[in-house]
Amino acid sequence: MNAAGRAGLGVLALLAAQAAFGHAVSDADALFVERIDGPAVAPFLYLGAKHMVTGYDHLLFLVGVIFFLYRLRDVALYVTLFTAGHSITLLAGVLGGWQVNPWVIDAIIGLSIVYKAFENLDGFRRVFGIAPDTRAAVLVFGLFHGLGLATKLQELVHSENGLLVNIVSFNVGVELGQFTALAAVLALLLFWRTRASFARHAFATNVALMAGGFGLAGYQLGGLFLAPA
Repeated sequence: MNAAGRAGLGVLALLAAQAAFGHAVSDADALFVERIDGPAVAPFLYLGAKHMVTGYDHLLFLVGVIFFLYRLRDVALYVTLFTAGHSITLLAGVLGGWQVNPWVIDAIIGLSIVYKAFENLDGFRRVFGIAPDTRAAVLVFGLFHGLGLATKLQELVHSENGLLVNIVSFNVGVELGQFTALAAVLALLLFWRTRASFARHAFATNVALMAGGFGLAGYQLGGLFLAPA
């Protein structure tokens, strides 16, 4: 495997190794948010962007989504569908006070990574003889990813004062962070696709992506059943 191939697999391995901690929030950030009372646009923009850039579960899913997309308009379409999905449930979840089990929702997010990698391997057609609607799947999984964000945010925000402004700011920050991370991943993919190693190692890379998704789902399910009541 040449340097480009090793770099691509190395990035995926790093993301997979950190995936289980994708929703982690530092104690300093958590304490800061808990003390906010009123609109705070800049802090929530920053926290949203930081959360997405370090949200390795979201990034692994997006890697799977764009892995075989060669036209920028297709990248824009699928990213827009994902963005619409997680924006809807992020806003509705926090404002509506939807309570979901964070272990369960993060396990589903892990399985969304598995789903996309399996689809990239043409697994649904080869194994089941079906061809799922990729656009619908990306939108639906975007809804689940948004619930994960909403769940974490509800753990931190305790004041109703300025809540709407702060949640919208957080969501905008998430989109800015997503754009930044996605641009870096896309640049790496575009470079790798110019090398012969891309075709040789695309299968192995998506297997690694599936392994990362299974690892995240297993970690979260383990937490669900083993965490103290």
